[in-house]
Amino acid sequence: MASACPPAASTQPALPSGPTIFKTIPYAFILPEILCGTWVWILVAATSVSFPLLQGWVMYVSLSSCLISLLLLLSYLFGFHKNSENWRVLDSLYHGTTAILYMSAAVLQANATIRSEFSSNSPLHYQLNCAASFFAFVTTFLYILHAFSIYYQ
Repeated sequence: MASACPPAASTQPALPSGPTIFKTIPYAFILPEILCGTWVWILVAATSVSFPLLQGWVMYVSLSSCLISLLLLLSYLFGFHKNSENWRVLDSLYHGTTAILYMSAAVLQANATIRSEFSSNSPLHYQLNCAASFFAFVTTFLYILHAFSIYYQ
């Protein structure tokens, strides 16, 4: 006698595609990551870059992360992932790595902000650097949330 066993259900939930990604945690973090990251590089670009080595790294991390996250968002929107488990791993590795890179960029931007308080003639540049530091830390927090929620999902 053969017993009819139903196939084991997948423990991993299906990857969202289309507009449902904006309602599903952790994928709902992608759009705020892009928006806050865009604010970082706009604000850094608006200042007089007094410390090109520090703020150059901030610009590189924020701009490249923004573009890659935009490509990831579009791939989820259009369903390019085809519910593959490899996309979960890619998403987790990307957001974990980017969280580390963004943390280094946020610390360097905070350092540039502190230095610009004493060396800048214009208070506007200091305020722009403060805003860029704030958004850099917010973006770092969003990338950390995304990476951990993918990991624990």
